[in-house]
Amino acid sequence: MRLRAHRNKLKIEHSIIGGLRPVLERLLAHDEIRSIIPGVIRPVRDARGAVKVRITVPVQNGWKAIALAAGARQELFISTALAQQELDRLIEKALEE
Repeated sequence: MRLRAHRNKLKIEHSIIGGLRPVLERLLAHDEIRSIIPGVIRPVRDARGAVKVRITVPVQNGWKAIALAAGARQELFISTALAQQELDRLIEKALEE
């Protein structure tokens, strides 16, 4: 399957949960973020209200995060050299806008 890309930074293999795409696009406006690859969507009971993104673990080229919204959770693989605190700050800023 060929990847669809947004500005060659948002690589989409799966669909994206409701309300998350604008947040990811704002996050990708920062040059420190090389790319974001959304993973599989799974239903969960406690994902109501506004979109939330939480960084979980480091991976080889950045960080893995979990996005929660619209009754679902989605893994996000964020390729960056930023430290966790700096990435948390950028995510919070993207969520507020």
